[in-house]
Amino acid sequence: MSKIVRSLMFVMTAMSLLLAACGAPAAETQAVEPTATEAPIVIEPTAAPTEDPMAMYAPDAVTGDIITAGSSTVFPLSERMAELFQQEGYTGNVTVDSIGSGAGFERFCVAGESDIANASRAIKDSEKEACAAIGRAPNEFRVGTDALTVVVSAENDFVTALTKEQLGKIFTGQITKWNEVDAAFPAETILVYGPGADSGTFDFFNEAVVAPLYLNADGKADTAAGEEALLGLEGAQFSEDDNVLVQGVEGSPYAIGYFGFAYFSENSGALKAVAVEGVEPNQSTVDDGTYPISRPLFIYTTAKIMQEKPQVAAFIYFYLSNVNDNIVDVGYFPAPAADMDGAMEAWMSATSK
Repeated sequence: MSKIVRSLMFVMTAMSLLLAACGAPAAETQAVEPTATEAPIVIEPTAAPTEDPMAMYAPDAVTGDIITAGSSTVFPLSERMAELFQQEGYTGNVTVDSIGSGAGFERFCVAGESDIANASRAIKDSEKEACAAIGRAPNEFRVGTDALTVVVSAENDFVTALTKEQLGKIFTGQITKWNEVDAAFPAETILVYGPGADSGTFDFFNEAVVAPLYLNADGKADTAAGEEALLGLEGAQFSEDDNVLVQGVEGSPYAIGYFGFAYFSENSGALKAVAVEGVEPNQSTVDDGTYPISRPLFIYTTAKIMQEKPQVAAFIYFYLSNVNDNIVDVGYFPAPAADMDGAMEAWMSATSK
């Protein structure tokens, strides 16, 4: 092959390769959509949990012992609240002594030995003065209502109701036999059982029933004369222990006594409640004020004691918060809502000082 022919063939091959390259379709380029810019994620800081200001007064948050003493009427209620307080985690000891309201105030205001005084009456001015003398300023907390209950044996089939005047005369010896109350009753000597003079129940019965029979020069009920007449009744049996009174009354169909409604309720199979002025003691007659010898129940402590002994503050807070759920079962009646609110406000004020 000549040199000219070879050169020509090279040129033709090169041209064909060039045309092939130019005629091929261009590779498709896929369009990419622009990505939207996402807003930055902002992590908010987690709010710190709000601390419960009452957590420090939880039963399982306090330690140390608590000493309470006083009213035999308030005793079963305070005993119940102490048991529940321990069930909720309190590991200390709660002492609840039943010695009468007067003796309870003496231990609280004179000896200064107790943290809480239980009372079935309001504190007296003389007791406040005794407290002040040892640097104690009592705070009062209403915890319930009692219907002081006059009782006879379940075997007594003749007495159903008595007036306050009849009761006053029976318990001071002006009436000594049952047929002097009603000619149809047996001519049997009335056996009298009652709380002793250290009891708030005694004080209340004197003020509400007996003292009005003994008027002073101003025409007002003379409580000193009434107390003297009550304690001067020959043959009467007195005790600060209400269980002793229960046993005495149930032992004879001719006996009569009085104590807090809880003790009657606990022994209702052996005892019979006597209507006073025709009204029987129960929730409705206490609530509407028609039962003539119902009374408030209290516990007392001081702001200083609660601040120095958080366990006392915790117990009283627990008491006030839970008493209405238990008081009827114990045998008493809830205090008016306004009084319970006032007790809680008094607690808040005392613990915030």
